[in-house]
Amino acid sequence: MFWENRVIRSDLESTFGISTPQASVDLRNYREIAPGNLKPTARGYKPSAVFKPRFLIPSADRLLLQLRAALSGVIPKSDLWFREVPPVEVAPDIARSVSTECLRKLLMAMRERVALDIRYHALTGARRRAIAPHALAFDGHRWHVRAWCCDKEDFRDFVLSRIDEIGDTKPVQFDPDHDIEWATKIMLRLRPHRGLSPQQSKTIQLDYGMVDGHLDLEMRASLAFYFIRRMNLDLSASKELSPGRLQLELENSETVMEQLQEAKERTKELVRNAREDNSLDGQ
Repeated sequence: MFWENRVIRSDLESTFGISTPQASVDLRNYREIAPGNLKPTARGYKPSAVFKPRFLIPSADRLLLQLRAALSGVIPKSDLWFREVPPVEVAPDIARSVSTECLRKLLMAMRERVALDIRYHALTGARRRAIAPHALAFDGHRWHVRAWCCDKEDFRDFVLSRIDEIGDTKPVQFDPDHDIEWATKIMLRLRPHRGLSPQQSKTIQLDYGMVDGHLDLEMRASLAFYFIRRMNLDLSASKELSPGRLQLELENSETVMEQLQEAKERTKELVRNAREDNSLDGQ
């Protein structure tokens, strides 16, 4: 009703798999629950001038995400609330293949707090590692598993699409609470790049829904690195990267870098203390 500006019995029948009599009953019940919301027409109903949704909070973001998911094959088009899907196209995304079985085993390891033997492909080559996963994270570009690396004895991110083999599980001693980089939330304050013209700056503020010329984003410290790099917030304007290409800059860059370093050092300290405690317990 909200998006298509009309509703007819056949819409209810096809969407909910109900009979014509039941569709008539449902429309009658709706008119009793929301009097004045519907205006009768020759073929059905249209929203009245005082129409207010009763069972749905309309969201443009949600609808556009559904359209994207449907065109990408993630959900069937029948899940969309459209009698006829509007003309729409989505630029192809380079898919990063994630093994279903791999993800299943990682989730199992998270629940059971055990380590997994994996084969991981880094840019320097493939090697076997033992990791104890405790969380999943999406950096806006690809999925990672946040895990305790038994070999390096620290918390690291592993790209899911780079894990092509998972072997046996084994018990492991680690505490996810020691992963301060994961537990710590930091605030990034973005603003239009200072090299933009006033009109360009105004457009960027509109683009990102900025208030008073800036946008505050809270995120985990372990994800901030990826966000900063993806948004080019770590780069300075140059001949190749003009302010118009960069668009944004990190207003509180110094504070953010200090917080990231502090979280990293705190994680190392907790891990070191835990290692020493375990060593003493074993004596």
